Parts: sequence; C-alpha cells; structure tokens
Amino acid sequence: MDYRLKGGVTLSDADFDRLADQAEAGNYPGTPGEWIVRPQGRPALSDEELVSITFRVPRSQRDALDAKAESRGETRSQFIRETLTRELAYA
Repeated sequence: MDYRLKGGVTLSDADFDRLADQAEAGNYPGTPGEWIVRPQGRPALSDEELVSITFRVPRSQRDALDAKAESRGETRSQFIRETLTRELAYA
C-alpha cells in the first residue's frame, strides 16, 4: 500500500519498514535541526475568549447562507464572522 504525505511524497509499506529499521538502529536521515513544537489543534481565531452565539433562522436562509459561503470558499462560520466584523466596523 502507498501513502501520500502532505508534502506530496509517496511512501510504501517497504519505505516505512526501512525507516523503522534505521530509526531502531539510531540512524536518522538528514541533518539535525531545530525542533519546532507547535500546539495541537486549529490555530486560535482570536487572543480574546471566544463565546458561542446561537439563534434560529428559516431553513431557506440557512441554505442561502451555506451557498454564499461555499461560493466564496468559506465555511458557514467563517462567512458569518467576516460579515459580523465588517458590519460592526460601520457601527
């Protein structure tokens, strides 16, 4: 079986076995570099505490909202956050 990595490289089961054998022998390919530790999960949306806002809308409005967000390549939440930020800037 082949596995495609995020960077586009494809590795097979044989490649993983070879890398595992090398690691067990203490042989790591490449040159040592700086360890980069990043927090797990999605990046924070804000430095402030985030709160949820829940409200109901007719299904047709929800469907229109989803279509608009999808046409812009955004999620529903992204679209709503950007719209809210833009409208509050005019207040």
